[in-house]
Amino acid sequence: MNSKTRTLLFIISGICVLFGAGIYLTQWSYAPYFVAIGSAGVTICYLTVPYHSLNYRMRRLNRINVLAGIAMIVASAFMFKQRMEWVACLLVAALLQLYTSFVIKEKE
Repeated sequence: MNSKTRTLLFIISGICVLFGAGIYLTQWSYAPYFVAIGSAGVTICYLTVPYHSLNYRMRRLNRINVLAGIAMIVASAFMFKQRMEWVACLLVAALLQLYTSFVIKEKE
């Protein structure tokens, strides 16, 4: 997957996650589907980053991002089961992504 396609998929997936999480508060039955599709898209974006061309620190940050994507998928699974633990999983994913975004910007 090239960089432009990955960026577009990441933006659309992020919008789906935000929309699904926000609309879940209205108890709309399709909200978990938006979060699940968005979480899968974000995780796919992180998994398709060219891994072998990265140095050790960037590989570690990429693995942290993959864990954040998995936490988002777990959050969507909790949403389907009508459990409130999805908030904690989504918060963990957001904090991990926030951390890696600042460290990657500092590294570049």
